[in-house]
Amino acid sequence: MAATPPSPRKRKLDYNVDQNTYDEFAKACSRKGFAPQIVLEQAMKKFTQTGQI
Repeated sequence: MAATPPSPRKRKLDYNVDQNTYDEFAKACSRKGFAPQIVLEQAMKKFTQTGQI
């Protein structure tokens, strides 16, 4: 059997966001066909690489 590489570890984030802001973000993500957590992961990755969002 071949060894499989370990899967990426996930970390739970707790943050407070205004309900209206979150609802608008979730609606925009669903309209574009994206999952909100994927959008946040990509934004955080870009921020760590470039320092900009």
